[in-house]
Amino acid sequence: MEIRLRKLALAGVVTLGALGLAACGGGGGGSDSDSGDGSETPTAVGGTWEKDNFLPVSTYASRCVAPRSGTDPATGSAYADVAGTREDENNWLRSMSNELYLWYDEIEDQDPASFDDSLAYFEELRTFALTPSGREKDRFHYTVPSDEWYSQTESGVYVGYGVQWALLSDKPPRKAVVAYLDEENGGNLPDIITRGAEVISVDGVDLAYGDDVDTLNYGMWPENDGESHVFEIRPLGSSTIETVTLVASPVQSDPVQYVKTVDTNSGRKVGYMLFNDHIATAEAELIDAVSELESESVDDLVLDLRYNGGGYLDIAAELAYMIAGDNTAGQVFETSQFNDQHPETNPVTGAPLDGTPFYSTGLGFVDESLYGEELPTLNLSRLFVLTSENTCSASEAIINGLRGIDVEVIQIGETTCGKPYGFYPLDNCGTTYFTIQFSGVNAKGFGDYSDGFVPNGNYGTDADLPGCVIGDDFDNLLGDADEARFATALNYIETGECGDIAVSAFSISGESEGAPAFNARVTKEVSRSNRIMVK
Repeated sequence: MEIRLRKLALAGVVTLGALGLAACGGGGGGSDSDSGDGSETPTAVGGTWEKDNFLPVSTYASRCVAPRSGTDPATGSAYADVAGTREDENNWLRSMSNELYLWYDEIEDQDPASFDDSLAYFEELRTFALTPSGREKDRFHYTVPSDEWYSQTESGVYVGYGVQWALLSDKPPRKAVVAYLDEENGGNLPDIITRGAEVISVDGVDLAYGDDVDTLNYGMWPENDGESHVFEIRPLGSSTIETVTLVASPVQSDPVQYVKTVDTNSGRKVGYMLFNDHIATAEAELIDAVSELESESVDDLVLDLRYNGGGYLDIAAELAYMIAGDNTAGQVFETSQFNDQHPETNPVTGAPLDGTPFYSTGLGFVDESLYGEELPTLNLSRLFVLTSENTCSASEAIINGLRGIDVEVIQIGETTCGKPYGFYPLDNCGTTYFTIQFSGVNAKGFGDYSDGFVPNGNYGTDADLPGCVIGDDFDNLLGDADEARFATALNYIETGECGDIAVSAFSISGESEGAPAFNARVTKEVSRSNRIMVK
């Protein structure tokens, strides 16, 4: 699957199926008729395919149908690309997958010369096994154009409106509302665009029942700077429908928002922060947020991860230290386990598998002055996390890593996505490939949560957490003490119980009441939805 910006999923009528914003290209681009510079196509290297016989991945690296020229922004050096063939690019994928893929022995080996599309071939280089609950074990097999990947992960910049939509129903009658804004103050958005504002139509197409799903998708998830689309919006708490025009532009997401403290009736001081993305720019914001809460001497922390799909694992390890402090001494945050061909050594870096520590000093992701600086800490022995099925990967690693050192984690919300896996992003010929390379286990050796962490679970595993099951409350703003999940956490802090806080049922375009907003899906770029390692 190629992800370009946000690949969504609004479903049309039954005959249309699930549609999304798919972009063409990938695999380095170009055709096999020439090398991209007018010269004759070179001969593929490596000889004829033999089933289950693999040459080293270096045999095929950077041999591209359309070689790039200039400087690679990720390395600062010239691109290593040379003229190659589609078979070379496919052979690179085949050898790489055999060497690094976590479930390499579950891949059906197919002749790379029989595929004229590298993205289609990559789709075959994975397991098709299922988890105990019946979901695909590998739901995380992606590609992204390398230039977009670099922009997303280093700066958090994407093209859009600065709005994250929540899909409460993706089939007719559809329903979508604003989940949150990428800038805490709303940026340049109209005042009516707040959490809970409902989309009624896009460019004249009715969201609930309209047949033109492409118009809905392209309007809600624009691809190009300067695109404008007309929305009918019902603001939060209003019965009036208003018309606004939204213009797409480069947006830099603000990953840490609504940092605050709340005093409970018993006198406990509770900190809260919304953490949305483990991107590079989050490091400095997290340090500032924890420093603020440390100065307030908070007794508890409510960490809102409901929309955090993951990102850099090292940032998760930094935040876990900033939460637990002295409780992390001498402990490992997470240890990566690669496939059985690499029991002791990281096959990507060549380093011993010693594990990711709870980092007590800054790593300088963006601000190099933070490198080596002592991190603030709250020194807490328990944590309240607000979760949903959008809570994934590096976010789940925070939960698992803290539980591995006996920090109590109390979960309020819904079952998380279930991704104890990660990867090093691998660029070849202009496409960055994401193939599951390792699973992560905590200091106690636990990492088996492929069906997610479950609040108040009753499955008899270490993926069951104490806590409360409660839907997403789109009638209140995030960080508001009346918002159902935050209110439930505050009640639990006071009483040790979930209480009877209810989530309002939602209605579909003014019709009969529906179910509470469980399983509201918020789709993001792949850079914001994974457990990512850096070399």
